[in-house]
Amino acid sequence: MLFIHATLVTVNANRDIIEDGAILVDGQFILDMGKSADLISRHNGQETIDLKGQIVMPGLISLHVHLAQSLLRTAGDDLPLIDWLCDRVWKMQGCFTEEDGYVASKLTIAEMLKSGTTTFVEALFAERYGFEGAVTAVAESGIRGCVGKVVMDQPRYATQEGISMHEGLIEDETSLERAVQMFDRFNGSAEGRVEVWFGARTPGGVTEDLYRRMVKVSEEKGIGITMHCAEIEADRVFFASKGHTPMSYCKDLGLLKSRTVLAHMVHLDDGDIEILKNTGASVAHCPASNAKLGSGIARVKELVESGIPVGLGCDGCPCNNTMDLLQEMKLASLLPKAVHKNPTILPAEQIVEMATIVGARAIGKEDQLGSLEIGKKADFISINLANKLYAQPMRDPVSMIVYIATGNDVENVIIDGRLVVKDKELLTLDEEAIIREANVHGESVRQRAKCMGGYSRWNTM
Repeated sequence: MLFIHATLVTVNANRDIIEDGAILVDGQFILDMGKSADLISRHNGQETIDLKGQIVMPGLISLHVHLAQSLLRTAGDDLPLIDWLCDRVWKMQGCFTEEDGYVASKLTIAEMLKSGTTTFVEALFAERYGFEGAVTAVAESGIRGCVGKVVMDQPRYATQEGISMHEGLIEDETSLERAVQMFDRFNGSAEGRVEVWFGARTPGGVTEDLYRRMVKVSEEKGIGITMHCAEIEADRVFFASKGHTPMSYCKDLGLLKSRTVLAHMVHLDDGDIEILKNTGASVAHCPASNAKLGSGIARVKELVESGIPVGLGCDGCPCNNTMDLLQEMKLASLLPKAVHKNPTILPAEQIVEMATIVGARAIGKEDQLGSLEIGKKADFISINLANKLYAQPMRDPVSMIVYIATGNDVENVIIDGRLVVKDKELLTLDEEAIIREANVHGESVRQRAKCMGGYSRWNTM
């Protein structure tokens, strides 16, 4: 299949931008690239899709996602994190059925696909949500997913005493064994688009012994690890109670290594950043979630200047409230400029890298994903701003991606050489059915949880 007449933002080693460019896809891979006239001449007779006026870029990689939380959208707004977590999120998720987990996974994935995300890292998929349903949703949809099965043995957050987690979510040390079982069963399924990772709970939710056992297994079997870390000030208090800072704690446990993705990382000091350097571990920056929950603003400028891989994530629907990584990209650029009173930092080019090639590096797939290059996987999206008032006059495509485009501007999505979104239509899932099911299951979960969240504080007539 030959895609022609687009502006190609390649994110290759030279950071080439090819005007009136074309991409030839053969099977799962990019077979040829260059000027449209040249490829049309070389590959006469190929099925052709004309993307005139559109921007083509590598598929977006979201390093921090909660598949189950789409059914909780608007149910926990304007609350501090611990209240939000204990009184709304855990309360509702603790009442999930496996069918709820499957419906939520499809809803989250469908939204990601239609807004340009082609690969994601799921943070904490719990036993009760039905892990097989999440894998099935990935397989059916055509997306790539690193699905983190929860690992935990303590039912609380940070410095809390006793049991603060909803009983329906509590798992014990056998969660590690179950995660390994899921890895053995599902890793590499869906034509290789499914990876099973360890989704470790935030420190305070896992004993040091279980962390060390998890790290050992991850090294033996090549399993990626993702974990929330240093998200709020209470997390720093927890680390201090152990005689550590966030990164000295993680280093002591062996967590700082390649294919470890640490989410949020807001409350780091200079010493933490120094420890994190050159370890191979990556950061999933979630600016919208951190801002909405009042967690703070991550030190992205300092992290990036230290050479630490920083990618982007949308987090979950109760704390964002959308899974639109293009919107996340804009905020990721704007917040550091305001904090440091310096408009030159985190420019559009660097943000595009964070959402593509850096994300690919974080999950150990830089040789396959994250840029448009011959021999790499055919994972890319097209953004159509040609007929949009708010995008005229059309000049710098990289600036337009970061500062203008939203998920609504994504026209086509190709993963593994397969069109999964064409002309804004989702081809792999039934969008209307997903919307119907999401409303039924979302309300059912809320009622089972006896949770009043999700309604306006104003008088609804």
